[in-house]
Amino acid sequence: MNRVRIVIVGAGFAGYQAARTLSRTLRDEAEIVLVNPNDYFLYLPLLPQVAAAVLEPRRVSISLVQTLPGVRLVLGEVDSVDLDARRINWTDPEGRRGRMEYDRLVLSVGSVNKLLRIPGVAEHAHGFRGMPEALYLRDHMIRQLELAGAADDPAERAARRTFVVVGAGYTGTEVAAHGVLLTDALARRNAALRGAPPPRWLLIDIADRVLPELDRRLSDTADRVLTKRGVEIRTGTSVKEATKDGALLDTGEFIATRSLIWCVGVRPDPLVDDLGLPTERGRLCVDPYLAVPGHPEVLACGDAAAVPDLTRPGQFTPMTAQHAQRQGKVAGRNVAATLGYGTRRPYKHHDLGFTVDLGGVQGAANPLHVTLSGPVANLVTRGYHLMAMPGNRVRVATDWLIDAVLPPQGVQLGMVRSWAVPLDTEAPERVRMPHTAPDGR
Repeated sequence: MNRVRIVIVGAGFAGYQAARTLSRTLRDEAEIVLVNPNDYFLYLPLLPQVAAAVLEPRRVSISLVQTLPGVRLVLGEVDSVDLDARRINWTDPEGRRGRMEYDRLVLSVGSVNKLLRIPGVAEHAHGFRGMPEALYLRDHMIRQLELAGAADDPAERAARRTFVVVGAGYTGTEVAAHGVLLTDALARRNAALRGAPPPRWLLIDIADRVLPELDRRLSDTADRVLTKRGVEIRTGTSVKEATKDGALLDTGEFIATRSLIWCVGVRPDPLVDDLGLPTERGRLCVDPYLAVPGHPEVLACGDAAAVPDLTRPGQFTPMTAQHAQRQGKVAGRNVAATLGYGTRRPYKHHDLGFTVDLGGVQGAANPLHVTLSGPVANLVTRGYHLMAMPGNRVRVATDWLIDAVLPPQGVQLGMVRSWAVPLDTEAPERVRMPHTAPDGR
């Protein structure tokens, strides 16, 4: 007799937790298959620290094979789902096509960079959603300072020392907070830049404050720390046009820069639209049990799902790692319940607060809605991340210790080229292959 096959699409916070829960609950009673483009779970909240040379890339990359015993990993990018035939289709890293039938399906495909219809942004800005983008930004920041030191033209030197982050949400704020520490440290050690003004950082958002989605006191803390470090915060402002030479703001000011970092937000994975099912602002509609109406064998969770927020009737849960992680656990339990293991439960979760690592010893946090700032908040933030990570805790803590006592390594390896991480990609977790480069190289 064939075992029931459970297929999980995507190994983000939701998909990883669903697979982990099912593995522990069902053990060998069902075939659990996880389909993902990479063989790791990316702990996304620490990605800004990878870009700022605080953490090495593998520290935030958790092996799926090693940490999910009993789960079969299939490397591939799912591009279509046949709901009637109960079948998924994918393309593996070598371009080969694959297909697989399922008895139960968990869709946790996550999200991609959010684009706005602003001229030049797709061509000249770079997002921050996957490991390739973080590695590119790390090299890019180091390279720009080195090129600035070698440039004879004062205007070019200034442009290469200028970094513009668009989007003052969680990601953009942390990218700016950690980035300015890295570039300041590198500039001080570059003989060609000694005596020159420090690198210039701008954080731009159309909202009236940084971290607009969080408590006002967290916003004030972040604003104070960034301002003290010299970051220019431009609220109520947006980019009107982007060019290879810089960004034109809607105020009429032109910022000469070679570094436009796009952290405006995210949108659900395009696979959701292709399903032909009801959506809410691009997210797949599900019931409180995370099941897709009309398809009880399909559950969806994480950024790709519009999950009713039972703590706020009439609203949907926000697209955060905190919700995705817990929804994944509920999805796993509810799938197991359909096979006779346990009882289905609706998803209901109250936010436990938020943490923001501002680099160095600074942070902002409100665990259990108790507002903290400074070194205490930083300690709480890093403690939370260590507890939330499913692996690599010792390695992460060791990198933090090394960063506290040693200067950053200013080495750019050039492994990820600009054309390999386009902003408009539907797969930010993968680099674009050489044969698809615009110039054919």
